[in-house]
Amino acid sequence: MSVSDLFFRALGIDPGDRRQLTAAAKRSGIPVARLRYYNDANILPSGEDLAPVLDLAGSSELELMLAMGRLDRETLGAIQAHAGRIADLLEGRKSSQATAQEQAQAPQLVLETDLGRLYRGDCIDLMRVQNSDSVDTIFADPPFNLNKLYPSSINDNLKTERYLDWCEAWLSECIRILKPGGALFLWNLPRWNAEIAAFLSGRLTFVHWIAVDIKYSLPIQGRLYPSHYSLLYFVKGPQARVFHPDRLPMQVCPHCAGDLRDYGGYKAKMNPKGVNLTDVWWDIAPVRHAKYKRRNGANELPLKVLDRVIELSTDEGDLVFDPFGGAGTTYMAAELKRRHWLGVEIGPMDDIVRRFADIEQDRKVLNAQRGLLNALFPESVRRIRERNGWWTCESVREKDPTEKQQSFTFLEGLERR
Repeated sequence: MSVSDLFFRALGIDPGDRRQLTAAAKRSGIPVARLRYYNDANILPSGEDLAPVLDLAGSSELELMLAMGRLDRETLGAIQAHAGRIADLLEGRKSSQATAQEQAQAPQLVLETDLGRLYRGDCIDLMRVQNSDSVDTIFADPPFNLNKLYPSSINDNLKTERYLDWCEAWLSECIRILKPGGALFLWNLPRWNAEIAAFLSGRLTFVHWIAVDIKYSLPIQGRLYPSHYSLLYFVKGPQARVFHPDRLPMQVCPHCAGDLRDYGGYKAKMNPKGVNLTDVWWDIAPVRHAKYKRRNGANELPLKVLDRVIELSTDEGDLVFDPFGGAGTTYMAAELKRRHWLGVEIGPMDDIVRRFADIEQDRKVLNAQRGLLNALFPESVRRIRERNGWWTCESVREKDPTEKQQSFTFLEGLERR
């Protein structure tokens, strides 16, 4: 996943010529392995390595930064001061992009319901024929560039700069078709969302970096155990048009339904509708059981994730768009929640079509999940707590009827927001 040798190009080194690289290492006093690191990760040298690198390149630090595309805010400010002249240099690039847009064709319609339409083809081609400011919420789960083999046979092992260029291309179209006040959610690895967030922050308003705690694989040697996915949440304009997140049940012992923490004298102040949703989603389980999987040989998003996203950011009848169909989880969640939806997938879509033919299976899963939300203790948990003598919302209020007259505390404010 290296960048396209921008560092070596700036130094005039042919990446395939070992003799040139060895000579550069000898001349600069920087080991070959460290030169490769700067090149493969596209990292600007610093400290004692900077001066010999600039000598090798025969350039200034600013020229090296420009050649590698690693610009600080001071350099960006200088570019902004000469925006007109620089724009003139880039007009040829804009013309070629416009020609590509004119040649784009709408993908083929494969599935249509009363609420949604699914197309086969490239997501950029579909978005280019959509009206601006026409979609209420966008959820995107693109390929992660991990060199996986997809049924569509797409290249999932791009150079870093090519992968990010591609992401910016389809995200630009997403931003164009998103309504003012609409929400964009981007599901990806933290490594990629850390890069993409900077691009989005210049075009949309940042709301949250949501950490979704899902453990798929074994620990990786030399790294902390990667156990969460990043879900970026941005809106178009100063604030979201819709924001009504679900509230979650209080965490209890899975065996006796007893408390996992001591709430002390604040039990009566707990909101009976549940605990606030935070930006760490700890309650998402991966889809592993064959009974719930909708496609073979690939991970898929749990229905709970899309239910939560759609509930948080849309009203019934709004339009939801997902540019990467995958197993069709977004479309199914939107259909079951009475939202209009628009989708596209570049690879085979038989799994999605079959999923809609068996929609009742997903309806049962969704209904079961929603039955546990927006209550501090779901009915089944409340019954166990009563049987075991644990407190409930009703019991603590009955014991202390003067609770409402007590002063408003900081903890109460946190729990009732």
